[in-house]
Amino acid sequence: MKRVYPKEDACIDCKLCEVACLVEHSETKDIFKAYRETPRTLSKAFVEEDGPNSISIQCRHCTDAPCIDACITGAMQRADDDSPVIIDRDKCVGCWMCIMACPFGAIQMDVRKKDKHKVSSKCDLCPGRNIPACVEICPNRALFFEDRE
Repeated sequence: MKRVYPKEDACIDCKLCEVACLVEHSETKDIFKAYRETPRTLSKAFVEEDGPNSISIQCRHCTDAPCIDACITGAMQRADDDSPVIIDRDKCVGCWMCIMACPFGAIQMDVRKKDKHKVSSKCDLCPGRNIPACVEICPNRALFFEDRE
């Protein structure tokens, strides 16, 4: 299965991956309108900074995903071994066990009032696209979408 991988020495902290993700997951799919939506769409990718170094963080859709094992409701799931890990927002109760279990820190809290309660949020590999929006927009090729063993 293809996954998004960062190239650690290539990220220039432009945060275009965050913008592309937000727009891709917005209702309007328009960069100007997406930032005005209420509630604002949450980017599923985010850039972590550590001094002069930056890296874009997204779910790696682990083969043996610890978030799936940690999920107490079965909200964190995958259809089969070659599919991405997804969150069933109707089953998620916001216990954050998946956040604590993720070895990459790629799952975040979605505390907006869009749902009836707080839920987890993470990369879904942009369903319907051949290449995730974050990978496509990165000007420095700091993100790759490829199949690795």
